[in-house]
Parts: sequence; C-alpha cells; structure tokens
Amino acid sequence: MVKERGKTYYTEPKPGERLEAARCPVCGASAVKPLWRLKGFAFARCRGCGHVYQNPRPLAKDFAERYDEDYKAYEIESAAPFFKLMRLGLDDLGFDELEASLPADRAFLDLGCATGALVEHARDRGWKAVGVELCRGSAEYGIKTRGVDIRIGTFHDARFAPGSFDLVHSSHLIEHIPEPGELVDELARALKPGGYCITITPTVSGLQARLFGARWRSAIADHAHLFSQKGLCRLLEDRGFTVLKIQTWGGMAQGLAPAPIKRFLDRAAKRWGFGDVMAILARKGG
Repeated sequence: MVKERGKTYYTEPKPGERLEAARCPVCGASAVKPLWRLKGFAFARCRGCGHVYQNPRPLAKDFAERYDEDYKAYEIESAAPFFKLMRLGLDDLGFDELEASLPADRAFLDLGCATGALVEHARDRGWKAVGVELCRGSAEYGIKTRGVDIRIGTFHDARFAPGSFDLVHSSHLIEHIPEPGELVDELARALKPGGYCITITPTVSGLQARLFGARWRSAIADHAHLFSQKGLCRLLEDRGFTVLKIQTWGGMAQGLAPAPIKRFLDRAAKRWGFGDVMAILARKGG
C-alpha cells in the first residue's frame, strides 16, 4: 500500500499489468481528452459527457490482483473508522426509516464488504445479511472473527438468484470496478422489485476535486472511475433505477485547512452538496 501526502491509501500498479482502451460507462463514447497524468497511470475526461476515468486502464484481472495480503492488513486496520463513517452515511440517508418500511424477512447485501463489519451490524438488526469481498484474506478474516456470510470473489461470481435482496449497499466500491455499468445491471437483477441500492463513492463534483485536480486525494491508481453526481445518477437511471436522495459530506480533508475552516466547510458541504464523497439512495423500477 502507498500513502502519498494528502492522498487516500492505494495499491501501486504491479509490474506487467496489461492496459486496454475503454469506453465511457455513462454515455458509451470512446473519445477522451487527457486530464491528469500521474505516476504510472492517468485519468481522461469523456468528450461526450465529461465522465472522468482511466483510459487506457489495466485489465480487470490485473486490477483484481492488487487486493492482496497488504490490502487485507489495511482493511483490518481501517475496519472500525470505516464502519463509523458508513453508519453516519446510512443515518444521513434515513436508513432507520427505510429499514422499518421493509418486511421482517428483509435481506441485505454489502458489496465490497471488507472484513464484514456492516454485514455483522445488519445481521444483528434482524436482516438476512450477506457480503461479497474480492480480497480473500479480508473475507476469510471476517468469516472467522465475525461469523458472517461473506462470498469470496466478484458480485458476478456469487451468482445470487434474481430478486434476492431488499437492499444492496456498496461503499467505496463502484469507483474500483472497470465496468460499472455491468455492476449496476447485476444490482438490478439481484434486487427484488422496488428494492433499494445505496452507493457511496468519491465525487469529482466536489470542492476538493475542483481545488486540487491531480493532487485530489481520490485521484489514485486503484480508482478506475471518478464519478460526478450527474454521471452516477445517469448510470443508475439508464438502468431502471430512480434516484431518491443524494447526500454529500467532507468539505475539506483533515490537515488541509485550520480546524475552524474545516468544520465550516464540512457543515456547508452537507447542506449545499459540494462534499468530497456522495451517497445515493436509489430504487429499482421507480
């Protein structure tokens, strides 16, 4: 794992990774304008809709091989603070009210569940709860220490039956997926009619991305895509989802502004929607 000043932790590109040209997952265009060139990778902007993504990018298999034992150690170390942030995000989206509206036999899926902290939490609240995690070490740790159901591999590998879940949650996952449209298609298949999805991801629409550009904390090698609010909503809506609520938070990262300014920007980001991270609640089929 790598920690650059002001950046999120990430895994360096491994020697021999193969690159491929990509099309924009939002509008399907292939023409791009170079945007940010960084160490060993680069982001481009779609000329059709403005979506920001790595193009060319590593093959999906090569991306997947980055999530190794070092990544497991990072996820174990980060489990408690990430769980706290996920809980706060769910509160902002009205999770308690949503939960109360669902039947007693409600089913929950957490994609990219790491060590399964949120799966455990949902199970303890009465959900039939399952996780999916690509990093084998993280998943095995969660299965052993939390006693939760985690399927090791990709969402497609899990082969859930159609209409299995009332709610599918993913936090800081979709930006890692080379073909996010395929992920959303699988979400729609796995959800019950009228089921919900919650998607949390960094947003290139936020103040920090606009201020810092290539130095933005989320402009890292592990992120295949950097979504705007408009782009992610379009990706969901084009695949049959209705966006119900958008919430952002994170006006300024820790250490980048004096504490009083950070507190002001954090409050303002939640109120006016220019935060560093967005959470979208959407419903299948309206």
